[in-house]
Amino acid sequence: MPEHVSILQQIGLAALALVTVAWVVGLVRLVRVVAVAPPEPPRSLPLGVLPGQGKAPAVESVPLTADEQDAFAGLVRQFSRR
Repeated sequence: MPEHVSILQQIGLAALALVTVAWVVGLVRLVRVVAVAPPEPPRSLPLGVLPGQGKAPAVESVPLTADEQDAFAGLVRQFSRR
């Protein structure tokens, strides 16, 4: 190491290198375990956990005035040009 680098900086660099190597080794092991492990079958939920689906909600609609229809048509034209 250069002479102007203090002993604390050298120790810090060594510790950082050691932590980096340990992290890479752990990551490689994790990837290998995940890649080799067989996929788990999907768990089926017991009946009665989710409520049954009721009837669909009614469709709501609001009548538009002529001015609102013109404004909406203008917006559609404006967006279709892009």
